[in-house]
Amino acid sequence: MKTKAVRLYGKNDLRLDEFELPAIKDDEILAHIISDSICMSSYKASIQGSDHKRVPNDIAANPIIVGHEFCGEIVEVGPKWAAKFRKGDRFSIQPALNQKDDPYAAPGYSFRYIGGSATYIVIPSVVMELDCLLPYDGKAFYHGSLSEPMSCIVGAFHAHYHTVQGSYEHKMGIVEGGKLAILAGVGPMGLGAIDYAIHCDRKPGLLVVTDIDEARLARAASIYTVEEAKKNGVKLVYLNTGKLADPKAELLALTGGTGFDDVFVMAPVKPVVELGDGILGHDGCLDFFAGPSDTAFGANFNFYNVHYNATHVVGTSGGNTDDMKESLALMASGKINPSSMITHIGGLNCVPQTTLDLPHIPGGKKLIYTNFEMELTAIADFAAKGETDPLFRGLAEIMSRSNGLWCAEAEEYLLANAKAL
Repeated sequence: MKTKAVRLYGKNDLRLDEFELPAIKDDEILAHIISDSICMSSYKASIQGSDHKRVPNDIAANPIIVGHEFCGEIVEVGPKWAAKFRKGDRFSIQPALNQKDDPYAAPGYSFRYIGGSATYIVIPSVVMELDCLLPYDGKAFYHGSLSEPMSCIVGAFHAHYHTVQGSYEHKMGIVEGGKLAILAGVGPMGLGAIDYAIHCDRKPGLLVVTDIDEARLARAASIYTVEEAKKNGVKLVYLNTGKLADPKAELLALTGGTGFDDVFVMAPVKPVVELGDGILGHDGCLDFFAGPSDTAFGANFNFYNVHYNATHVVGTSGGNTDDMKESLALMASGKINPSSMITHIGGLNCVPQTTLDLPHIPGGKKLIYTNFEMELTAIADFAAKGETDPLFRGLAEIMSRSNGLWCAEAEEYLLANAKAL
């Protein structure tokens, strides 16, 4: 079967190719990709080429397919997996395979015939053997694509820990009913963290979300409202720290002076890290969520409080398979809706340039529908484009009913009306 895919040949060398896939072996699966969202990790792999730990050395001769946040349908199942998977099943994939003999190999970085920026792929046996081909029962494909970034958030919440006075026991997870702050928290991953904090099974009692961008704070507050949080037993406060003379004092005042049990730092910015440290209460856990590009990045941390107040730090750079399964289940059941992460829509043709330009394109997630030709377009621009383009006119009308959020209705409309690749 022929496929179209974006492949990496070297540093900054991404090409949209059409080529023949090999026939699947008895232990492989043929699949049709519907959606894939572009991750900053794909940008890093694309500019580093074979210098990246996950990218093979021979990509000039054997290019790999990029993209690892994908969702689709199974087309053909090899006999080995026929009892577990069926044609027509929807799926997502956990790209962190964590093989013992090759810990860095991952779909979207390391393989010739599997990656998210493609129309059809061959799923190798190792993915199934490591339980990384995950069934997805939701209606919208794009939710399956978002399960990977959402699993990073779920994993971070699970990685938090707290101590037990007088023992060496660690209790994993945020403090249930406790005080949680998400700093620099209205970017795409911050929005996902707000959604999860409000709707997961281990909720804080107080959730404070900060940023210095008033427009982004207002947007977040319109999506994840104070009223919705209250219904779920969470007191939600949005705070613009850029307008405060003493952000630390204001934040501590919201806790009654006790400090926060759990703090997420969603931006690799030294003053934000130090603010997070300054608002920790006794046994407080700070999660440095945002990965810096500067290998020498550092910030001051109060070690007096580490010693006498039991404050501590965790850092996570992804979720595991169980975190991804939890994300898929929560989305399929409608308990969380990370649509707020998505700000742009495009077709497979725009992937090479979009990936290489990713740090310079504002907004959140760029969602790709791989079987269509479509320039990358901000959801905010749908109405303007709709003045001359009927596809965007229809999408804009749907967006007007969904608070500007990408949704299953919009996906269904695009799949039925967009220009085939």
